[in-house]
Amino acid sequence: MLEVLYQDSDLIAINKPSGLLVHRSMIDKSETEFAIQLLRDQIGQYVYPLHRLDKPTSGVLLFGLSKEMSQQMSEIIKSRSVKKEYTAIVRGFTQEEGVIDYPLKEILDKMTDSKANQNKDSQEAVSEYERIATVELPFSVGRYNTSRYSLLKLYPKTGRKHQLRRHMKHIFHPIVGDTTHGDLRHTKFFREQFGINRLLLHASKLTFEHPLSNKRVAIEAGFDESFKSLIQELAWHKS
Repeated sequence: MLEVLYQDSDLIAINKPSGLLVHRSMIDKSETEFAIQLLRDQIGQYVYPLHRLDKPTSGVLLFGLSKEMSQQMSEIIKSRSVKKEYTAIVRGFTQEEGVIDYPLKEILDKMTDSKANQNKDSQEAVSEYERIATVELPFSVGRYNTSRYSLLKLYPKTGRKHQLRRHMKHIFHPIVGDTTHGDLRHTKFFREQFGINRLLLHASKLTFEHPLSNKRVAIEAGFDESFKSLIQELAWHKS
């Protein structure tokens, strides 16, 4: 059963597990379970996803309970007045804070986007980050005798596909567990040393103004056991 974080007569939010697709995809044709379907069956009514989370990303996922609310919230999200906060573990020691302003090419699917413009200009993409803590482990994963990692809060200001994963790769601090944009040596190390088999990226908080009540809504999602245990187990030094 999906963990419901928030629900009123118009909206519902869940804590999406890592590895669960939001909806059916041609990319993962073998998958048989999807967040939309599971939530619909759980609450007994149709739901409308209002934003995306990658399959390996966990955390707050918001749905509308009607087409009308879906349209209203979609406009709010497009206006960039929704604040999204993510938590991630990345390779290396980042700066204490920073802004990544780096346009991204749209990622097109070979099957579903075959007729799309392949030469489309890069789109504006901005992410902010704040370093929460660092840890240095006595293991050699690359060319150094130890391995360094940072625990970050990430704040995407735009909503491009794989934006945070691609932005962290761009500044040479890829997210641990990212098999597409990350460093596979560190992904393998975390799998073998800590039993981590997921992307260490979690949508921890979503804040917005409710379109009907105009009240501020803040929805937070807790970590799953593997992510939580890892944060608790490592000897982090707060920034």
